[in-house]
Amino acid sequence: MSEVALLEGRLPVADEYDLPGEAPVSRVRWRVDAGRAALLIHDMQAYFLRIYGDDSTLVGRLERRVLTLRSRCDELGIPVIYTAQRPHRNPRDRGLQADLWGPGMSSEGDDSEIVAALAPRENHAVLRKWRYSAFQRSSLEAMLLARGRDQLIITGVYAQIGCLLTAAGAFMRDIQPFFPVDAVADFSLSRHVAAAEYVGTHCGRTLTSLELLEQL
Repeated sequence: MSEVALLEGRLPVADEYDLPGEAPVSRVRWRVDAGRAALLIHDMQAYFLRIYGDDSTLVGRLERRVLTLRSRCDELGIPVIYTAQRPHRNPRDRGLQADLWGPGMSSEGDDSEIVAALAPRENHAVLRKWRYSAFQRSSLEAMLLARGRDQLIITGVYAQIGCLLTAAGAFMRDIQPFFPVDAVADFSLSRHVAAAEYVGTHCGRTLTSLELLEQL
């Protein structure tokens, strides 16, 4: 991973690494319940996945894990919700993120498109994403409450940024976050592991996608 890119306010070229095969121990032992859960597919857009390069093994594995979880959720009637950022035409909408990450995605090309392997279906909801947390300036909390859901399975990218802040946001709203460690990805394995350890220690249940499927 290029630390220089981070310092220059742009996305780095990510490391190619193996997704974790086991989860750090969580302080909570919550079990996911099909009648209480919703699945969040976080920022799986071309712009954010491009940092892994073409034909990335990591991205292929990530997509398959998320798709397997999505398929099971569809079978069980568990709501599936996507987040997707859009180009910010107004600098005020981009806010302080511009200082850290530059102007963000372009309005040209496929930057904002959710990857084809995970394209939303008609019964899936897609929320516009404004900041790191999926709860910020969105109807996510209201959607969950309206559906009687107080558990949130968080998948996608990046583990230590939006996925982590969304987990913390869920916890602070008394919504139990579930963090399948092999269904999220980050710039590097060290950042990925740090995110999982933080969630498991401070705000949620870490587990593998297989463990989650077994609970469902």
